[in-house]
Amino acid sequence: MLSDTVYKPTSEGTVQTYMAGKDNDMNMNLGGDNLPEGKEKYEAVQEMFDRIAPRYDFVNRIMTFRLDVRWRKKTVKALELPRESIVADLACGTGDFCVELEKAGMLPIGFDFSFGMLSASPSFSILSQADVLRLPVRENSIDGVTCGFALRNLTELPAFFEEVSRVLKSGGRFGFLDVAEPENRFLNWGHHLYFDRIVPKVGALFSDKSAYSYLPRSFSYLPPHQEIISMIEKAGFTRVERKLFTPGSTQLFTGEKA
Repeated sequence: MLSDTVYKPTSEGTVQTYMAGKDNDMNMNLGGDNLPEGKEKYEAVQEMFDRIAPRYDFVNRIMTFRLDVRWRKKTVKALELPRESIVADLACGTGDFCVELEKAGMLPIGFDFSFGMLSASPSFSILSQADVLRLPVRENSIDGVTCGFALRNLTELPAFFEEVSRVLKSGGRFGFLDVAEPENRFLNWGHHLYFDRIVPKVGALFSDKSAYSYLPRSFSYLPPHQEIISMIEKAGFTRVERKLFTPGSTQLFTGEKA
C-alpha cells in the first residue's frame, strides 16, 4: 500500500489525517504594521488559512485571472516524472497541486498544517495535517515534491529544504512555485499597485481584509532568489534552476536530489 511505503511511525503527533477539534480561538491579526516571526508567525498563519479556507480558491482565481492554474500545470510538467510517481505536495492548502498531479497520472499526497484548508479540498488524494518541517514520511521514499506559494509562509527555509532532501529518493525532483518581483521598473510598479492596493480590496470584498492585506506583504519574508538557490544547493540538490512566469511576478524553482 502507498501509506505503508511512505509513512513512518511517529509518536510526536506530527500527522493527523483530517483531524477534528482544532482550536481556532486565537484570531490573530496579520494585517498590522509588523509581520510576526517564529512561533507567532506559525500560529497566526495557520489560523488565517483556517479562516479563509472556504473561499480561498474562489478568491485566488479572481486575483490571478486563473493564471495560477496554468502555473501549476507548468510546474507538474517541469517535474519530468513518469506516471505513478509518488509526489508529496507540501503546504498543499486545498489540494490544487494534488488535482493537477492526479490529472498527470501521478500519486500525490498532500500535507498542510491548516485543517480548514484540507477540509475544503476537492482532491481525492491522501491529505494529512502535518508540519512540513517534520514530515511523517520515511527517508528516500518520495519521487517528487511540489510546494505552491508557501515558501514565504514557512518559519525556517533551510530546514524545509533539508526535510525535502530527506524524504526524496536519489534523483527525485522538486518544483517550488512562489511570488517574485518583476525586474522591469514599469512592471514592478504595476505589480505593487495591484498587489498592495487592489488585492486587499478584492480580499475584503469576497473574504477577509486582514488576510489579504498580509498576503501581499508576506513577500518580504522571501529572500532574494540567489539566496534561495544557495539554500537549496546546500541541502543536497543539483540542477537547480529558476524560471519566471509572465509578467515576472511568479517564480518556479526546480532541481533534483543528488
